[in-house]
Amino acid sequence: MSCGRRALGQRGEQMAELFLQQKGYRVLERNVRTRQGEIDLIARDGDVLVFVEVRTRTGTAYGTAAESVTWRKQRKLRELALAYLQNRAKPVPRFRFDVVAICCRPDQSPEIEHIVHAF
Repeated sequence: MSCGRRALGQRGEQMAELFLQQKGYRVLERNVRTRQGEIDLIARDGDVLVFVEVRTRTGTAYGTAAESVTWRKQRKLRELALAYLQNRAKPVPRFRFDVVAICCRPDQSPEIEHIVHAF
């Protein structure tokens, strides 16, 4: 991944975190890494644990940011969430998967789409 793409991704994750906090979510963890991959954000929405995938794009030439969360990525996120939940000492709470899709076009305000219970 190039430095530009990495910086765009980090900026998108920061925007998503702020966006979710403004909606009343409490962000618990960021960039949770395992051998299998990474969960961008883990948050609480009331009593529900939310695994958040953040996708940031600069345009739609190759599809929207939300469309880039393919069935393969969904399967991977389910595996990562299961591993995360299995390593918790506390009982497993209710949980769901959300997607925050961000389009950052040059010279425009970012467009943020929040898909609750995305899959």
